[in-house]
Formats: sequence, C-alpha cells, structure tokens
Amino acid sequence: MQLTLWTYEGPSHIGAIRVAAAMTGVHFVLHAPQGDSYADLLFTMIERGQKRPPVTYTSFQGRELASNTSELFKTAARDAIERYKPQALLVGSSCTAELIQDDTGGLARAMNLPIPVVPVELSAFMRKENWGANETFYQLVRALAGPNVPAPGTPRPPRAPGQRPRCNLLGATSLGFRHRDDVTEITRLLDRIGIDVNVAAPLGASPADLARLGDADFNVVLYPEVASAAAEWLKRSFGQPAVTTVPLGIGATIDFIKEVAALAGIDPAPALATLPSRLPWYSRSVDSNYLTGKRVFVFGDATHAVGAARVAVKELGFTVVGLGTYSREQARDVREAAKLYGVEALITDDYLEVEAKVAEAQPDLVLGTQMERHVAKRLGVPCAVISAPVHVQDFPARYAPQLGFEGANVLFDTWIHPLMMGLEEHLLTMFRHDFEFHEEAAPSHLGRGAAQAAERPADPVAVAAAPAVAPDTSGSTSAPATGDIVPVWTADAEKELLKVPFFVRGKARRNTERFARERGLAQITVEALYDAKANVGR
Repeated sequence: MQLTLWTYEGPSHIGAIRVAAAMTGVHFVLHAPQGDSYADLLFTMIERGQKRPPVTYTSFQGRELASNTSELFKTAARDAIERYKPQALLVGSSCTAELIQDDTGGLARAMNLPIPVVPVELSAFMRKENWGANETFYQLVRALAGPNVPAPGTPRPPRAPGQRPRCNLLGATSLGFRHRDDVTEITRLLDRIGIDVNVAAPLGASPADLARLGDADFNVVLYPEVASAAAEWLKRSFGQPAVTTVPLGIGATIDFIKEVAALAGIDPAPALATLPSRLPWYSRSVDSNYLTGKRVFVFGDATHAVGAARVAVKELGFTVVGLGTYSREQARDVREAAKLYGVEALITDDYLEVEAKVAEAQPDLVLGTQMERHVAKRLGVPCAVISAPVHVQDFPARYAPQLGFEGANVLFDTWIHPLMMGLEEHLLTMFRHDFEFHEEAAPSHLGRGAAQAAERPADPVAVAAAPAVAPDTSGSTSAPATGDIVPVWTADAEKELLKVPFFVRGKARRNTERFARERGLAQITVEALYDAKANVGR
C-alpha cells in the first residue's frame, strides 16, 4: 500500500456519480458510510453546479454494522423514489460499503420498485473513477436501450427520403474537462456538414433518451474513458459503427470530418473548403516563430494527452520530451503515441513520479492536469491545464471548448500565453534596473509623470528646505561614461540585437552600451552583447 496526498482519480463510485449527475431523471442510491458524501462538494464547489448531484447516501454508522444495514438501504431507496420521483434508479456501493457485502442490486430488485433499477458493481478496491464512469454508463445503456434491441440478423431500416444522417455523441459527463462546451461545438460542427445529433449522453440525457440510442446511424465516441464499453455494446446490439477519432486540434478535426462523412455517406469537401480556425495562421505567424522547437511535457488522461501531443508537434512545432497518462485502461494508446515522438511513455498515478520526470526532462512548457500545474509552479515552468483532474478555474463562464475548430483556437491561446508570459517575466527581470522597470516604478501606462508625482513630498515646508538639485532631463539612467569612449556596434552585433523583441530593444541597446563604457570596450561584438545580458541578469 502506498500513502499519497494527491490522487488523479477518485474511487469508482465518483465516476458513477459523474454519470448520474450529468443526466436528468436518474437518481443514484449509494450504500456508503458517513463521510462519503464529500463527493457533493466536487459538483457544487468545483463544477459550480446549480444543484447538488442526484445522490442519496445511506450513511450508515459504525454501530449499525452489527445490525441489518440492508434495511437501511431499502429505506433510503424508497425515500429517494418518493421524494425525487426519478425515471430510473441507479444503485451501488462505495468501497467501504462493499466490505459488508450487501447486495444492493438484489435488494432493489426484490422491492418491486415502480421504475427501472440499474445496479452497478463498482469493484471499488480494484478500479478507479474513469472505469466507474465507463461501467456505469454501459450498464445504464444496456438496461434502458436493451428492450429495443432487434432480433439477431434484422437489417437496419433505411433512412426516410430527405432525412439527414443521425449520430449519438457519447462520453460527456459532469466534472469532465470542458465537456459541456465540447458537446456544443461538435453538435454545431456536425450540423454544418449535414448530420443531426440523435442523443448526446450521458450529459443532458434522460432515461428515455438512452432508450432511443439505437435510432442513430452511428456513434461518435468523444471520450473513450467513459463511452468505450457502451459504444461496443451498441455496435454489437444495433450494428452501429463508431467514430473513434477525437477532434482535438485542426488535423484531428479534419480527420474526424472525413471519418464522419464516410459513415454518413456525404461529401466532406464543402465542410473542408474553409477552416474556421485561426490556429493554422497563428502558428505560422512571425509572432510564433520563436516558439518553434519548444520542449513540452504532456501528461493527463489518455484522450487529451495523445491529442495534445499531436497538436504540439504537428500544429505548433513543439518538441515532445515527455508523454504519459494515469489512465491505465488506455495505456496502450499512449505507448503507441509515445513511439511516434521518440520518448518512453510514463504510465503512473503517482504525482511524485511525474514531478521527477518533469524535472528530469527540463521542458519549456508542461501540458497536464491541475496536479502538473502545481508541479510546474514549484519548478518555475509555464503550464497549461489540458485534462482532468480539474479545479474551479477549469469551468469558465465563457465558451471555451477543447474540441473542433473553435477548440483549436482555445488550445493556441491556452498553450501559447504561458510561454509568452514567461518570456515577458524574463525580460522584465533582465531590465529590472531601467527607469521603467525597477521595483519602485509606477505602472507604465501612467507614464513618467505618475512616478514623479509619487516621489513629490507632500509637505511644502520640507520642499522649501530641501537643497536644490538640478533635474535630470536626459531620460536615461545610464551610468557615467568611463573616459570619452563611444562604443561602436559591429554588424554581427547589430544583427543579433534584432532578435530582441522590439518593445525592449532600445533598453537592451542602452544596457549593452553602458556595459561597454564601464569596461572600456571600444567595440560591441556579439560576445559583448551576451556578456552584457548575463551581467544585467545577475
């Protein structure tokens, strides 16, 4: 057993709650001891949900273990149906409750409840959150869509004339990383290419919606961690093929459109004629050239980690120096992706091991979870969050998808800005002694007048008594020249100076010239320029 402070995934019943909380008309009765109700805070405080998740906890206490805890569960189930009036009841046990071996599914079925009951065996001591979400969604789909499965060998009925192709969007849940906006973005994308969404599930779906999943022509698996098992069952039972390309980034979105169009029997050319995303141009623009080749370390759930690595290399020109996941069920996909970039896949749920690998790789940027954000902060490396586990800032009020063409725009902004800010902080440190950047300087947008006003004494008597000092009108804080030496820039040094961003180039020139005068240099070479930079940075 390994004791840890942080964990990438909660126990499997948290995954079940994520599915239940994403749907409407479903209530989850969780056989659990006091204390397991902490899960409510994940949805109300982190996701900022407007209502608590639809979960009833039996909340048995230690003294009740010697009595009949099964009666406690049955009472909780009856009360939940009477109070919340759900269309379907999900029942299961937390890891602690599994020890007492109450059969929640059998108990619920024996009660002859008036609504469908879906039991889930969560294997809490062996499995974790994403597996629990996958298993729960699979059991719900199987139970609610199962009665509509056609007899073996029954051909799928053809679409009515004039009817557009239909698909299901599978995998979005509560507490998912930008799942809400991803569903909206992909629904819009499919509509533009002539495809309707039959059902999006679990997020926003009802039990009745799950019952009609079989009406779609095919399925789109947005998040395999949650929907892979359900998609496989739908393929076996209804003959529905599945789109497995996750449209993360421009290239993957183009591949996604082609795969969807092939299944729907439509021409993808009109949708691909113009790409409504600014990422391709931004990544080729002069402002991004100096970011080419930046070293990036990627870690997260398998879907986002693999997709992010592809975008980083193929669309932004970065170099992947580390790739890994905590999703052991999808470890094979991450290992295959890691081979493409010449790195060894990191498969672990130990954040300390991840931190050690990040420190060893010395990346310029970390793309990871909230855990890696803290790691990168300690190491002084820029970071962007790309995957769950998440925190409150990862549920923005604005529209911020990760998938599709608009998602590509969000990726560019989210990933590039930490690098840009890191560069600005470096430059501010480099020129921290200049009159505009020293620690006591007023905000630059107020101009030098603000600094002069801040320095003006408030007491007029003190001003009158102060000795007269000739004002400095030179506008420069350069040190006095040593002798009459006027250093001359060589052509190579002038060319090298052009690599400094324009907004600090003048200050770099002044600092270098001051350095040369102080050391009696008659000529400023490339070596002198970098010596001056190193001197100012100390």
